[in-house]
Amino acid sequence: MGAPFRVRPAQAADVAALVTLERRCFADPWSETSFREAVDAGVTFGLLAEADESVAGYVIAREAGDTGEVLNLAVAPERRRRGLARTLLDAGLDRLAARGVTEVFLEVRESNAAARALYGAAGFRAVGLRVGYYRNPREDALVLRCELAAGANR
Repeated sequence: MGAPFRVRPAQAADVAALVTLERRCFADPWSETSFREAVDAGVTFGLLAEADESVAGYVIAREAGDTGEVLNLAVAPERRRRGLARTLLDAGLDRLAARGVTEVFLEVRESNAAARALYGAAGFRAVGLRVGYYRNPREDALVLRCELAAGANR
C-alpha cells in the first residue's frame, strides 16, 4: 500500500473525522447523524483505516439475517490507488461473513469505473439498476451482488 494502515472498528469518537472525509469524497455526502447511527447500531458497523494518526478511509456495512449491504466506502483522494479500498472492502466482507451473511449487495454510480472495477475484482456482479438513485449529480445506480461463504474469511 505504500504506507502502514491500521484497520479498526469505527467508534462514536470517530464520527467527526468520518464526516470530514465523506465531504471530501462525495458530492452528496452522508450527514453526521447518518454516521452516528451507523456506528451506534448493532446491525450496522464501520471499519476505518488510519495512517499517520488520521482517517485514510472507511467502510460502513450492515446485516439483516443472512444478507448484508455495503452502505458506504471512501478513501481520501491522496491515499487512493494503494490498495486501501480493497483492504477495507475485504475486511468488511470478512466481518459480514463471520456474522453469517451469505450474500452482500451494494449500489454504485454507473459512471464510477474505478469503484466498479474494485467491486468486480472482489466478486460483485450486476443484478439490477436503480434509476435516478443518486441526487447530486442525478445518476442511475447499478445494484451489485456478491456471494459469501458464511463464517469464512475471504
